[in-house]
Formats: sequence, structure tokens, C-alpha cells
Amino acid sequence: MFTGIIESIGVIAAVEEEKSNMIFTVQSTLSHELKVDQSIAHDGVCLTVTSIFGSTHTVSAIAETLHKTNLQTWKQGTRINLERAMQWGGRLDGHFVQGHVDTCIRCTEILDESGSWRYFFSFNPEHHQLLIPKGSVCLNGVSLTIADLLDDRFSVAIIPYTYEHTTFRDLHVGSLVNVEFDVLGKYISRYLLAREHR
Repeated sequence: MFTGIIESIGVIAAVEEEKSNMIFTVQSTLSHELKVDQSIAHDGVCLTVTSIFGSTHTVSAIAETLHKTNLQTWKQGTRINLERAMQWGGRLDGHFVQGHVDTCIRCTEILDESGSWRYFFSFNPEHHQLLIPKGSVCLNGVSLTIADLLDDRFSVAIIPYTYEHTTFRDLHVGSLVNVEFDVLGKYISRYLLAREHR
């Protein structure tokens, strides 16, 4: 379980193919503090640390993960958001994030609002019921609040701190972004759907 509060930005140092899997070597300021078998959110995707060497660690992504996330676009030099699993007993500064990406969406517009930035993302209409104005959404591992919700796209407002301390500054129109919808909303939607089909 994660909170969507990014701890560090990692850089993909190497990418290797292993049958249908991809092995990523990540360089970061967190790597030396990690442990093998530890779960870490990489751009919002929960991946297991398989080895550690100095300031780098490795993770493996299977075909299912590659198909549903933007990991398929990672290459040497790609910057990614990193977050270790939350610790019980502390403050929950973001929202409950599982690290289970639902799908990928594309950035359609970026507005510089002179002190903040507004990013727009398109989404499949079938996911509309999982989004609410001022509700939570996780984009590339970052816990954010939905600013505007339209029929086929939504926006989030990015403050300077988030812009400087996450990979949002690397996004451009057309960027593929991992999205995890609010888990509470998903459970409620599933419950209501089950009631309709009784």
C-alpha cells in the first residue's frame, strides 16, 4: 500500500529482455536503503526489488504489467517517480494507492498558469464513474486531486513543489501516463454494479 507521495526520482540505467519479461535497473538515492523482496512503486506500478548494487536496484516486469502500463516506453535515461510502501502509524498525506495500475491515459494539453500548471488527460468513457470533481486520482504514482471533469477528459493542477520533485516536468502532450483510480470508488462502483444485476 502506498500514499502517492513521491520520495525520489529514479533514472533507468539499463533495460534487458528476459523472454517476455523486462528487467529494469534503476539508479536512485533510495536504492541503497532498499531490501530484496521489498515492494516499491515505480511510476505508480508496484514492483518487487530483485537485487541491489550500490546506488542501483533491479526490478522485473512481466508481460501483463508491460501491457497495462507505460513501462513499455521506458528506456535508458527515463526518469521515474519512486515511493516505498507506507508505514502504519504515520500520517497519510496522499490517499490509499495500491500500486495496481488500471490503465494508461494520454496527456492532451498542458497550460502554464503563471505559478502553477494544469494538465489535461483523456480517458475511456467507461471509466467516467470512477472519477469525481475534487476526488483523488493517482498519475504515474502521484496522488492528485481532479480539478475539472469533462465527458472524456479531466485536469489536475500541479503546484511548483510537485512540478520540481516529480516527473511531471518531463511530461508533454501525447505522453502515456499510468493511472490508478481511487480504490474506494472502484469498490463502490463494483458493489452498485452487482446490485443492478441481482
